[in-house]
Amino acid sequence: MSRQVFLYDPPDRFVAGTVGLPGRRTFFLQASSGTRVTSVALEKTQVAALAERMDELLDEVVRRSGGSAAVPAVAPAEVSDTEPLETPIEEEFRVGTMALAWDGEEQRMIVEAQALVEIDVESEEDLAAAEERLLQDEENGPPMLRVLLTGAQARAFAKRALDVVNAGRPPCPLCSLPLDPEGHVCPRQNGYRRGAA
Repeated sequence: MSRQVFLYDPPDRFVAGTVGLPGRRTFFLQASSGTRVTSVALEKTQVAALAERMDELLDEVVRRSGGSAAVPAVAPAEVSDTEPLETPIEEEFRVGTMALAWDGEEQRMIVEAQALVEIDVESEEDLAAAEERLLQDEENGPPMLRVLLTGAQARAFAKRALDVVNAGRPPCPLCSLPLDPEGHVCPRQNGYRRGAA
């Protein structure tokens, strides 16, 4: 069976969003074009890392181009997307690895999210080699979501993704761990329960 690639070039919409209550949220990347929608699940840390790396890459593109690249310094208001995820949400796969690249010729950000795959290896070198083979295997690799974005779309995605990540549970002012509605055992309070403010 050949590899399944969900390609959006360009998407009508590409966003990060969540389902569930803070502390129990499931994070998704969702791309859509017309009536076609693809949703993939991932971890909160993956969403944060993707958004941060996307902003860093866009900043680098602007720096290297001397400001001539079609990349805004901040997310333009006209491409801002605050709408919820499209429902019903049907998870295509859980994301394992992600990759970012800038296509200078087309002036597009390329985002790839590949399905999580369990690899049985005996050393770190074997793991790295196996992961590289999976990434390069266009014919038989795991499912992948590939999205091509303009600089403005990429900035808007990164801003929303960071907003979504930061919209979770408030941090404890003493230890910075997330506070549950019923509080948490704060290590800075020698194990005493600290309530949410």
